[in-house]
Formats: sequence, structure tokens, C-alpha cells
Amino acid sequence: MIRSNKIVFFIPLLVAFAACREKKIDFSAQVKPILNKHCISCHGGVKRNANYSLLFRTEALDTAESGKHPIVPGHPEQSEFIRRITSTDPEVRMPYKEHPLSAEDIEILKQWIKEGAEWGEHWAYIAPKPVAIPEVTTLQAGFGESDTPWAKNEVDHFVLAKLEEQKLSPSAEADKATLVRRIYLDLIGLPPTPEQASRFVNDAGADAYEKTVDELLASPRFGEKWASWWLDMARYSDTKGYERDVGRSIWRYRDWVINAFNKDMPFDQFTVEQLAGDLLPNPTDDQLIATAFHRNTMNNDEGGTEDEEFRVAALIDRVSTTWQVWQSTTMACVQCHTHPYDPFLHDEYYKSLAFFNNTRDEDTEGEHPNLRIYKPEDEQKLTAIKEWVKTHAGSTQEAEVTRFLKTLEPKFHPHDFDQFVNGELIDTKWLGVRPGGSARLKQIDMAGKRNLIVNYWSDSEGGSFEIRQDKLNGDVVGTLQVKKTSGRQIVSIPLKAASGKHDLYFVFHNSKIKPDKAVCGIEWFAFRDDLPGKGDAHYDGIRSNFMTLLNTSVDNTPIMIENNAEQHRATHIYERGNWVVKGAEVKPGVPASLNPFPKDQPYNRLGFAHWLLEKQNPLTARTMVNRFWEQIFGAGIVETLEDFGTQSASPTHQELLDYLSLQFMNEDRWSMKKLIKTMVMSATYRQDSRLTQEMLEKDPGNRWLARGPRVRLSSEQVRDQALACGGMLSNKMFGKSVMPYQPNGIWSSVWNGDYWKASEGEDQYRRSLYTYIKRTSPYPSMMMFDGSSREVCVIRRIRTNTPLQALVTLNDSSYVVAARGLALRMMKDNATPKDQINAGYRMILVRDMPAQKLAVMQGLYDDALKQYTTNKEASRKLAATQNDSPQLAALTLVASAMLNLDEVLTKE
Repeated sequence: MIRSNKIVFFIPLLVAFAACREKKIDFSAQVKPILNKHCISCHGGVKRNANYSLLFRTEALDTAESGKHPIVPGHPEQSEFIRRITSTDPEVRMPYKEHPLSAEDIEILKQWIKEGAEWGEHWAYIAPKPVAIPEVTTLQAGFGESDTPWAKNEVDHFVLAKLEEQKLSPSAEADKATLVRRIYLDLIGLPPTPEQASRFVNDAGADAYEKTVDELLASPRFGEKWASWWLDMARYSDTKGYERDVGRSIWRYRDWVINAFNKDMPFDQFTVEQLAGDLLPNPTDDQLIATAFHRNTMNNDEGGTEDEEFRVAALIDRVSTTWQVWQSTTMACVQCHTHPYDPFLHDEYYKSLAFFNNTRDEDTEGEHPNLRIYKPEDEQKLTAIKEWVKTHAGSTQEAEVTRFLKTLEPKFHPHDFDQFVNGELIDTKWLGVRPGGSARLKQIDMAGKRNLIVNYWSDSEGGSFEIRQDKLNGDVVGTLQVKKTSGRQIVSIPLKAASGKHDLYFVFHNSKIKPDKAVCGIEWFAFRDDLPGKGDAHYDGIRSNFMTLLNTSVDNTPIMIENNAEQHRATHIYERGNWVVKGAEVKPGVPASLNPFPKDQPYNRLGFAHWLLEKQNPLTARTMVNRFWEQIFGAGIVETLEDFGTQSASPTHQELLDYLSLQFMNEDRWSMKKLIKTMVMSATYRQDSRLTQEMLEKDPGNRWLARGPRVRLSSEQVRDQALACGGMLSNKMFGKSVMPYQPNGIWSSVWNGDYWKASEGEDQYRRSLYTYIKRTSPYPSMMMFDGSSREVCVIRRIRTNTPLQALVTLNDSSYVVAARGLALRMMKDNATPKDQINAGYRMILVRDMPAQKLAVMQGLYDDALKQYTTNKEASRKLAATQNDSPQLAALTLVASAMLNLDEVLTKE
């Protein structure tokens, strides 16, 4: 009986399979998912049981450990692969000790082998090609009884074609009140003011919507909204992370991102400057600041840590982040082994790593290298030095001297020393050697090194150190008399002329201090030649200004600087991803499965950035189009924003994705604003977001876009909207991060005295983008709404819905203050509670409150008024006044309730 049932069940599968036999098996769509689900875990990048892999065709067709041929193209009956998946012997059948493959899967695999076992490429690894824009049918030309075409631009043609396939119809355009709020929230992250909304709603012109779009794209608020999105990917934070998690001054990078979006910096330039701005000819300060994208990596200041370990950790983070951000590729797993699902080999990870392995940052406490931001009067000294050097030595030398004054690079750090005698690294950070002790700096090329610049400090007089060449009792090539300092001091030590590479021994003396005390502390060393023009008039003044600038207190921003030839690092494969177990050396390179490296580019970060932007790169443009689409429509065309690999979600509208990607690169010339405008000008975007029963049954997730986007606002938007509606939001832009209200005791800073100091004045009410982010203790109210702690790159925030969110927006001081501000606005020019409540609703949502909801809110007001009339203390506390104000307190409670309505916290 059981056997009979199996036969009855099996027959329909064969019939269904036979019905589509005339169509050739699609490897990517039909075969690869079966292999990934059932086979790759044992026969792929991580494991190669029986020395057999199904990751690449050459491996799959190779002879197995048994000597048999697993796959014989054209002959499933001769293929060991088929014999094993169809065997009834549990010791032979594959997958081993797992459920057998379904009859349908087996038939697909048999037919695939019969057709030649071709290894089709995954769609995402084929460069986008021009696609024809679908024609709009007669039924789709007009909506309902209207003769006006529904489609507004090419986006709509692709969407309509898919809707027709799914037997769905598009929705009508949303009403103007809904539409104006939607476009404001999407483009600038803030709701419109009543005046802005009224202007659009009452504008009957055909171009009213486009005019509003253009105004918002030109608004300085645009950059703030979109910077917040990018900073998640850049893992921007105001602290260094790890246990100590002390502050980091990197806010200038955040401001650079805001300006880049506001200026509509082309995405190719946006990419190059962040990945390799320092490698551009004569980079500007802005281009150097842009490289802080990869200085947002965490830095470990804890005593006892190994600098090289955490330099490598930052390096690995940069590789993974770059591949995720620009290529939607989960490259992180290739650190330890070949990718289990996608065509990326273990050694290719380290070829990518080699592009990033030669930057000067080394997990130092001072976060070197930094861009030094000089005051105007100091810039004048810098200009004079630059002109002097250019006059006496030319532009190349001018650029080198300028770079040193702006970045203090190249230099050496205490962890470069070895052979310590009676000395150590103080707290594993600074060089500290006791009287009579020494330390070695090995194999320094002394050509052109006539001065050693040292950053040191000492609390004792009478100390000195000498630099001996090649051995502890070798020739003295330089000496410094150590003086008591009030802080860190930078001095220059003349060195005897030498050539070739030498070991330098630093020998310390001071007979006046205790033998267990360090003669001085040293943070870094830099070898320099003399400034040109020595002996000329005014040389001493120029050199004095040079040293003055080095000792000037400045603001710093961590940046990327490439190693010089002397400090170049070799890159090795880390066996099983372990940084202490180095395998073969590799050179910079890109995966063979993607586009070739451009012949006219250098094999460094700059060349790598240009490789990402090649028109034949299959992933960069698609990745960014998909990310922008998700921000506008609530979900990507490929839902898994972080992964375009064979395990990713399938694209719902692949032809549309390719069309927009080609347009982004070619017609739009990488203009991000033009891409966004194309999306928001579409009829697809402008649809009503209401859900019908048909949509609920056929497309509950709105993947086919039969209605407009409806998603919960981001954590930043929830807070900013509340402050804007309360009339509290500051328009101040840029500058250091601020600290709005936060309850005491949230921060628990280990090994440092950092604490949350509430900002004053309008800084208390600045946009959430400017809120100070501490990685180990992010701003709580924003975390409740799925904000990011920025410890790692976040490509996609997963939206949650928890009771804690309501507790935040009903009780957090920022929201209470915002509700009080909204209540005061509601009371102005509105006499009755009913009019006040309706006015507040219009301020938030640009339309009158529905009668039923208005009755509920009026009831809430009446109940609250009774309570606050009798409880004067509670009234004064909520209204924040010295006098009794039960009306304001009651209206504040109503305003708070309105700010918590579903339609308020949602983009409709």
C-alpha cells in the first residue's frame, strides 16, 4: 500500500517534469540550488570529502578519490554522482546520513548531466547588458476609466510587465497629502512643514510634484538624510571600540559625506576618494578626510594588546567591508577557506587584502596617521614653508614636506623596536627604557636621513640617549639631551651622514633617577633629510617654523596614507584565517570570476577602486541601484542587500535592475541624485499604499509593487520627526557630535573617565545624525528602533516591532519635550481642544484627523484634563511651568499619543 502511494505521488512529478523538458535545464536556477542545499557542505570550498568538489566545473568533472568519474557529461547512467544519489544502500547513498533527494531533484540532475552538465554563470557575475523596455499594453496605458497613461517613466514599464505576469493591477496615485509627506521623508528624512505641504497640495500645475522633488534634492537636508544611510555601511562612530572604547575625533568624515551627497558627487568619485583619496595626485584635505571611510575600523587601546594583531583585525574588516559595500559579496568567509557557494578562492581573499595591507596605520594609541587641521595663522607658516621648499627643491619635494607637516608620515612607532635591554613598551604603547638600557630599531636605510625627529616626554632632568650604529658599542650617530617637559615635545636630532641599511641601538642614560624608572617616554620617531636651501638667508626662520608647526596643538582626523617603499609589507595567505600562521606570499589581484583588472591602473588601492568602477564589473552598479531602491521602496529588488551570491534572494525585477544600473553608469554618469529622481518620479513610487484583499493574498510583501511603499521610519527619522513637529529641531549643520538627553548611568566606561555630558542650547535638539555614538553604549532610544552600534559594517537594518519602542516614544525626555512643543503649537491660533487636536494632526500628517480618531483623542484630552486639574504637581511637571497649566499638560499627553500613532511612525 505504501509503495502504491509512492508510485501515485511520483507519476505527477514525472508528468510535470516531462511537460517542461523541451526547455533546457538552467544551471543557476535549477541545479545550483540543489547542489548548495544538499552537496556543497561536504563537497565544496570548506570540505572536500573524498577529495571531490562541486564548486567549479573542472573540479566536478575531475576523477574522485575512488578513481571513478562522478559526472560524465551526456551520460547520467555512467555517472557515479547519479548512482550515489539514487542508491538504496544507506552507506552508499548521498547525501550521507541525510534525507534523500526528491524525485524531482534527481530528475533535474539526470537531465542536466544528459544535456552536458554545463556550468551556467550566476546572473550577478555577468555584467549587465542592455535590455529592451517592455511595451505597455492597451489595458495598462490608462488607469481605470482614465485615458491618462499610468506609466510615468521606464521604471513603470518594467513593473507593469511583472504585474501582468502575476495577474495584478497597479494602484492609483496616492493623494497629495500622503505623497508630499512621503517624498519629504524619503529625500530629506523630515516631514514637510504645514506651509510646505500646503504649497504642494494647492499647486494644480502638472509639474508641481517634480518641482517639489527638485527642491528637496537641492536641499542641504538631503545630504543629512542620505549620509545617515551611508554611515551605517562606513561603520562611522565617535569612539574606537573594544573594551576602553575611548573617543575618536572623526566627525569631519561624517561632514564630508553630507557635503558629497549635497554636491551630488558622482558615485565613481565618491568611491575613489574614500578608498584611495590619499593616492590621488596632490590630494586635497577633503580627499584625505574621505579616506577615513576605512579609518572607522575599531582600534584597541587596552594595555597588553598586540598592535599587529589588531592592525590585522582592522585590515580584515576593510576587506570584508569593501566587498560588502561595493560588491554585495560575503567575502569574509573566504578568509579561512574557498567560498562554499560562490566562485571565490581562498587565495583571492588575500590578493584583495594585499591592496589594503600597505597603509601606515598600525593600531597605535594616537591613531596615526592623522590629518592635522591647522588654524589660519598656522596655515600661513605652512604656506611659507611650501613656497620655500618648492623654490629650492621643486614640486616633488614640496609635496613630500607638506605631507609630513600635515600627517607626520612616514614615521616609526615603539612597537618597531626589539632587543630590549632593561626596557619595555610602556602599557604596550610607548617606548620606555631605564638608565643603562637600550632597544634596537633594525635595518633602517640611512640614505638621506640627516635628522631624527622624536616625540617624547620626561618628568626628570639630566637624561640623555644616544643612537649607535650596528651594535651597542658602535659609532654614535646622534645624541639627545632629555629635558623635563610639561607635555609631549617634538625635537630634531642631527644625525651623521650614512648610507645603506643599519641597525640603530638607542642607549639611555640618567644617573639622577631611580634605576627602575624610564629615562623618558617616546611615542614615535621620524627620519628626515634637511630642508632644502640650507645656508641661504631666512633658512633658520623656515626651519624654526617647521619645528613650531610640529609642536602646534591641532585637531586631528584619522586618514589613510600608503607605505613608502622602505616600509612596504609583503602579504601572505593566513592558513585557516589565522594571522600568526603565514602561508605563501601573494600579490594584489582580483577574483578570476569577475572582470579583469584594468591594464592602465596600478596594483594599489587606487587601481582597485577603478576596477570596482569598470563598466564590466557586474556588481558595483547593481549593488548601489539595489541599495537606493531599498531606501525608497522599503525592500531591494534583491532583498538580500548584503549578498548577491548564489545563496541570495532572487531579483524580482532583474531586467529593471540591469536597466537602471546601465543608466546609472552611462546616461547619469554615476549621479546619485539623478538615480533617486528616476525612482521617485515613477508612477510605481507614487501609488497609494493601501492594501487590498487581492494584494494580501497574492503579494503580502509588495515584492511585485502593486502598491506604494509603506515602512516604519528609521530610528533617526522617528526622533527627528518628533522634534520637527514640536518645533524644536535645530537646523545647525556640521561640527562635533552632540549629546542630547540621556539618563545617568547608561555609560560604564572602563579604564577611562569618559561620561555623557548633555549638550546645551540648540545642540540638545540637533538632527540624530549628529548624536554621539559610543560603540559599546550607543544612544539607547535609537537602538530601540534598530539603529546601529557601528562596530561593523551594516548593509541592511532589520526592522523590528517591540513594546520597548512605545515605551521610548511615550517616556523618553526628548519625545516628551517634543510633545510639549507640539502642544504649544497646537494651542496657538486654535481656541477649542477639538480644533487644537485636529491642528496637531495636520501639522504631522498634512490632513484632517478622521472623525472617529478625533473623538478618541478628545476623550483622552478630557480624561487627562480632569486628572491634571486635581493633580497640580503632575500638571506643572509635564507642562514644565511654574504655574498650573492643566490644559497644556493634557494637550501634551494627546500630542504624545499622536506622535505614537502607527501612521505617524510609518511612511505611508
